[in-house]
Amino acid sequence: MKKWILALSLAGGVLALSACNQSGSDTVAESSVGDVTQEDLYNTMKDKYGNQALQQLVYEKVLSKKYKITDEELDAKVNELKEQLGSNFESTLAQYGYASEADLKKTMKLGMMQEKAALKDVKVTDKELKDYYDSYQPEIKARHILVADEAKAKEVKAKLDGGAKFEDVAKEYSTDTASAQNGGDLGTINNTNKGQYDADFIKAAYALKANEISAPVKTQFGYHIIQVTEKKEKKSFDDMKKDLEYEVKSSKLTSEEINKAMERELKAAKVKVNDKDLKDALTTTTDTAAQE
Repeated sequence: MKKWILALSLAGGVLALSACNQSGSDTVAESSVGDVTQEDLYNTMKDKYGNQALQQLVYEKVLSKKYKITDEELDAKVNELKEQLGSNFESTLAQYGYASEADLKKTMKLGMMQEKAALKDVKVTDKELKDYYDSYQPEIKARHILVADEAKAKEVKAKLDGGAKFEDVAKEYSTDTASAQNGGDLGTINNTNKGQYDADFIKAAYALKANEISAPVKTQFGYHIIQVTEKKEKKSFDDMKKDLEYEVKSSKLTSEEINKAMERELKAAKVKVNDKDLKDALTTTTDTAAQE
């Protein structure tokens, strides 16, 4: 899955810690057996999330001075993720601990700043770009119906050829329950996420014209009936060069490269941790938002 949706549990801890880092005199909760003060809450959150929280807060402050992320860039990245996940977008956010799309954007923005910092050190040749272009396949939107055997797949295909609605047949027959309830919708398939799919499935899907329905396609998971609902045309190399450069460079990024970039940025900003309990917060190798 795309790197922007990993390490999601961190954001909640950071927000909770920064929210209670106020005066220690206020009472957060009262009971007949004792009260819980803001100081109690802060110390508990500090013990549990302190290093990670400080790391994220410092990273945000340091990077935001040099690497600007516009609302348009952030929205585009979220929309890209929505297209990839399709109808599974909301459930995926919940799975990774996000309360809302706004919550996601906070972590995603930091990841994008880290990526910009790290990409400065990545080199790419014209040959690499041309090789990537030659193998590049434009994105498609697809849906499918998965069944266990060929006989059932032929039955499904016959229903579709007879005029049955794809989404209705998917709900009735498909064993891929996650997509079946959404009419078989798989969202957007592109060079970034197509590796998540069986190679025979991808080959068959890209061979289809827009709105064409495939014959039964056998993969390791069973038999698929595939329909491509939208198919983009491949642009010229010159028109795509800027995007290709980004894709190739970002594909080279590793946790080590990102850590090196962060060390460079922290050193340039002369960051110093004064809290002895959190003195190791910025020496960890945990990438808060930009791991693969």
